Amino acid sequence: MKIGILSDSHYKSDYTKEVIEHLKSKECEYLIHAGDLCIEENLQLLENSKLKYISVFGNNDSTLLSFANKYNIKQEPYLFKIKDIKFKLMHLPFYLNANDSDIVIYGHTHIFECQYINGTLFINPGEVCAREKPLIECVMLEINENEYIIKYYSKDINENTFLEKEIIYERK
Repeated sequence: MKIGILSDSHYKSDYTKEVIEHLKSKECEYLIHAGDLCIEENLQLLENSKLKYISVFGNNDSTLLSFANKYNIKQEPYLFKIKDIKFKLMHLPFYLNANDSDIVIYGHTHIFECQYINGTLFINPGEVCAREKPLIECVMLEINENEYIIKYYSKDINENTFLEKEIIYERK
């Protein structure tokens, strides 16, 4: 199973579109957005991707509250399952306790992080908006029977191709 993970699009719908297209080219089956979509256009891009998706409200998403029923955007922390895997999705990293999830996904810091601690995978995909640094970032998580394969993608806003860094954890 392949899951595309992104966060902190802010007002950069062009970058959001580019990230979604990149993740689709890697054959992702799902998209997870960890908040700060900021504009309806970013929600429309998720919807129009034709992939199953889920997103949460970020601290800059108050103008999107009225779209909760139109798009698949939830309050944080949002607990859900894909197949037999338990996920916790949030924007703010305030709910990082892992006793209720196999995978915890968060955003807000605009910094890529990936750790596997006591059987729980923690992922922050970095930022789509390239606000803190001139990089567009996202993650593809591949879940196999025995391992998590995390592919971190980053692209300089002045370049044409995404660079890839791979991290593999044995599932416990």
